[in-house]
Amino acid sequence: MSSLHGFSFIAGSLSNGNTGSFQAISPIDLATLPGDFKTASEAEVHLAMEAAHQAFSTFRATDGETRACLLESIADEIEALGTDLIDRARLESGLPEPRLLGERGRTCGQLRMFAAQARTHAWQDARIETAIPDRAPIPKPDLRRHLTPRGPVVVFGASNFPLAFSVAGGDTASALATGNPVVVKAHEAHPGTSELVAAAIAKAIAALDLPAGIFSMLQGSGRAIGLPLVKHPRTRAVGFTGSLAAGRALFDAAASRPDPIPVFAEMGSLNPIVVLASALEEKAAEIANQIAASITQGVGQFCTKPGIILIADCPEAATFRTTLAAAIQTAAPGTMLHQGISKTYQQGSSAMAAHPSLTTLARSESPATGCQGAALVVEASARDVLTDESLRHEVFGPFAMLVTVSGNGEVAEILHTLGGQLTASVFADPTDTTLPVLLDTLAESAGRVIINGVPTGVEVCSSMQHGGPWPASTDSRFTAVGSAALLRFVRPVSYQNIPDALLPESLQNANPLNINRQVNGTLTNRAV
Repeated sequence: MSSLHGFSFIAGSLSNGNTGSFQAISPIDLATLPGDFKTASEAEVHLAMEAAHQAFSTFRATDGETRACLLESIADEIEALGTDLIDRARLESGLPEPRLLGERGRTCGQLRMFAAQARTHAWQDARIETAIPDRAPIPKPDLRRHLTPRGPVVVFGASNFPLAFSVAGGDTASALATGNPVVVKAHEAHPGTSELVAAAIAKAIAALDLPAGIFSMLQGSGRAIGLPLVKHPRTRAVGFTGSLAAGRALFDAAASRPDPIPVFAEMGSLNPIVVLASALEEKAAEIANQIAASITQGVGQFCTKPGIILIADCPEAATFRTTLAAAIQTAAPGTMLHQGISKTYQQGSSAMAAHPSLTTLARSESPATGCQGAALVVEASARDVLTDESLRHEVFGPFAMLVTVSGNGEVAEILHTLGGQLTASVFADPTDTTLPVLLDTLAESAGRVIINGVPTGVEVCSSMQHGGPWPASTDSRFTAVGSAALLRFVRPVSYQNIPDALLPESLQNANPLNINRQVNGTLTNRAV
């Protein structure tokens, strides 16, 4: 593996903040990894944001083909890192090589997906209403509306996806696709991985002779530079994936600015699963094994891990319970992402195991050691979940709560107390007459509703919704995954009675971009 310099990247240059340094600790064996990483200063935050601001006017004016080539080049450069990237990411995150190879594929796939979006310009959502000067009682003006980039975007790297939700992840890709410069706050748990990816991005930018200020990456603690990044006057939007506490702090900081800005944060979720009697009668054991695998997949460190399972009170529930318990007992403890997550999981799961209203259904037979997390499933009554707010918090890791419910009315009552969710699932016979109403109830609180399947596994495509009502995300109108994610970093502008030659290309009469536009209410790619 090539040596790591440990510096931040600011507009194509390496920068040493002289405010201290830190090293990465491998969760695999708690060994200190090579590399001395320099903690960025507030002065470097300012330099990065000013560079992004200076680059914005040039970058926003680039055509879609240029931005598409940039994103595709970044993907090529990441792939060219080869085993160096995978090896370092494995040491820093504890994730196995097959998972990281898949995540690298997802990362590069996202970059190329957003390249296609940039190339087509369809994201601009052009709408044209032509003038009617002789309309009575008042003339109708010529009005033309499209979406335009917001400006410099601050992206926070996530711990559970060191590639796909990090330096070159979906937030960065969607912001660059629409002409926004990006400043990334690398996650301090995987600084070496972040440095390697940042170097790939910087190389791609330089090769295309684009303004260096369109990308910077800062190393260091979120506590030290996170709030200064959000509060900096040049920041126009924020992308974040992580805990509710951290997301709320960033959201509050952005709202308290003299000029509040949006924070698009994807945070905690219990991802409830409802298992109806009609499903238990047919496949109780099969469903239990499927849910157990979802709880323990990736040591429960997916934002879509099911945290609460509501099962119907029927004879077949006993089979479900027994099978689920057996699967959890045989689940081996796994290495968690870093010491902080491991410690938090140990505290949260221990508190649940000791809670007087809960009983332990099953836990991993093998004890956890070091930075590992052992699976745990507890049982609670519906009444306790409804009355005890402490039972409705996410425990990030291989933990879940099983609740027996007496009917769909009780299910609805519990769902309404849980708050917003990324996902909500139901196992049922599709002909179950209670299903339509239940699906409506699930859709009230979740961004993605699933039938006869588990929530883990998020397809990156145009129709994916990864975001739900608070506290799942800060704005349920948007997604953090899929091509629609780029809508977070654009805003609408209308032009009234502007001469054709002065209009953006997407709104000009001749339609030089050859995109579909709404013209007087009709979707067409014809010239006006």
